Amino acid sequence: MIILDRLLMGGIGFVLDKIASSVDAEMNDERSLREELLAAQMRLELGEMDEEDFVELERDILARLREIREEQQAAGAISLGDRGFAVDVTFRGDHETE
Repeated sequence: MIILDRLLMGGIGFVLDKIASSVDAEMNDERSLREELLAAQMRLELGEMDEEDFVELERDILARLREIREEQQAAGAISLGDRGFAVDVTFRGDHETE
């Protein structure tokens, strides 16, 4: 009986840990936060949400996105996502112009 109880509790603990990890990953996913903001904008346009609720939700989502970016910068891991970037470099120095 004790073995079954330990197996059951261990299994429940494992499942709860996986759920907590999934929720944490979802909360820290920039893409899902952007999708949530887009969905809120659609609900606002369709009249399913009032302006006050939208502003509050938008403020919370943007604050969370800033926190995620600050954490990434502090960790030295800046994600570029699916976007590329370009760098324009100009050198000034000792060279002759024609």
